[in-house]
Amino acid sequence: MRSPSSTGFALLGAALIAISYGLARFAFGLFVPPIREELGLTPSVIGIIGALPLISFLLATLIAPLVTHLLGARNAAVLSGAFGVAGLAMISQAPGALLLGAGVFACGICTGLMMPALTAAMQALVKRSLHGRVSSVMNAGTSIGVIVAVPTVLFLVGAWRLAYISFAILAGVGVIAAWLFLPSVSRITPANAAPPPPIRELPWSRLVRLSLFAFVMGFVSAAYWIFAPDLVVTLGGLPSGATGWLWLAVGIAGLGGAVVADLADRNNPPITHSLMLMMLSASLALLAASPGQTVLAAFSALVFGLAYMSLTGLYLMTGIRLLPGRLAVGPVLPFMAVSLGQATGSPVIGSLVNTFGYASAFAMFSSLGILFAILSPFYPGYIAQAEEEEAEEESGLQAAYDYQLQDEEGEPFHPAADIEEEAEEAEAAAATEEAEAAEGAKADDKAKADAALEAQEETEAKEAKAEVDAKVDDDAEADGEAKAAGSLKPTNKGDT
Repeated sequence: MRSPSSTGFALLGAALIAISYGLARFAFGLFVPPIREELGLTPSVIGIIGALPLISFLLATLIAPLVTHLLGARNAAVLSGAFGVAGLAMISQAPGALLLGAGVFACGICTGLMMPALTAAMQALVKRSLHGRVSSVMNAGTSIGVIVAVPTVLFLVGAWRLAYISFAILAGVGVIAAWLFLPSVSRITPANAAPPPPIRELPWSRLVRLSLFAFVMGFVSAAYWIFAPDLVVTLGGLPSGATGWLWLAVGIAGLGGAVVADLADRNNPPITHSLMLMMLSASLALLAASPGQTVLAAFSALVFGLAYMSLTGLYLMTGIRLLPGRLAVGPVLPFMAVSLGQATGSPVIGSLVNTFGYASAFAMFSSLGILFAILSPFYPGYIAQAEEEEAEEESGLQAAYDYQLQDEEGEPFHPAADIEEEAEEAEAAAATEEAEAAEGAKADDKAKADAALEAQEETEAKEAKAEVDAKVDDDAEADGEAKAAGSLKPTNKGDT
């Protein structure tokens, strides 16, 4: 097996996340209208089924660190992909709610196991200074997976079984890729890194607030992920194929979420959190108010996709910062809270739709989101590690990863291999600069020599021309004197 480069690993991770998150988890809502119609399911049943992958995701996430430790990154990723293949295949063949629920439950396990496996592989293959960049690329896989699901709705209207068969095939390809290119490693914490702070010293108040906000965001977003396509079909009268444009907009806008989250961490996280949660809530209200307007519905999807991906990215960075040294918990805790909120919100929104209708149910969820957006000043912002910390604190996703592991002095931990690699890169860069400088000096010397030679040749040419001109002048003067002498010679006449 040949280990991929950092770029290759980032692209492979994005593809596996696209399958396990985009196709196996978030694409389900896109196919709710044709599934409901064919299987005769009520909104309440769909709400319960929509909660099952989130519950299994939570369960899988809890045991994922142990699974990764025992099996290694490669085998854990292969196991995740196998659950994805099985789940997607069961959905494609589901004759009713029972097998459909079993399929989405298996897909949730696939989602829960994949990211810890990729995180373990990233620790082994990617140096720490690139973790933020690689993680951003991998996280974009969720949006890519959502976008990949769109053509199946646009061009295979109603053929949801065929779509899920194609998803299962893609998941099978992902299993093969994971087996071929991921390393079989399990230990992700270097032995010489500083141990994490004791449990009693954790910032529990900040952790509780982070979990609460993440839970509420997941609760509110469940309405859109599960029922937005069904709303525009049932309430707005749009054809099932039109729902593809919603998910396309969500996926495209979601690609910008990582940028917004990074800017939020660099500026004012509570204010950005308030804005993004307000936008997410407004997207629900806009969709419920204009379900029959394709343009407005697509715009609401753009707003939702940007807000959702921005918030999940912000929660990721906050979790990493709050739990330094706990690589298996920091990035996962906020996502568990989001999934728990979605698992709770999915059956609730289904019940409300049954009782009050789509418009009222979405309005209630939107109101809850706006309320918590107003409370965003309580969101844990910058995580200062000491009162005397420098004013210009490093921020952004890479800074969060830098402080995820620390040395005994509380500074970012740099493994010996990374230090050696950076030293080699610095030496190579210095050698390159010296070679370029030498080449530049050689080129300057050559240019000076050429200029001197050219000046010498020009001087010699001028001298030669001057000599020729002087000779011409001398000849002309000699001719003139000869003619003058001839004109003065006396004329002799003969005798007659």
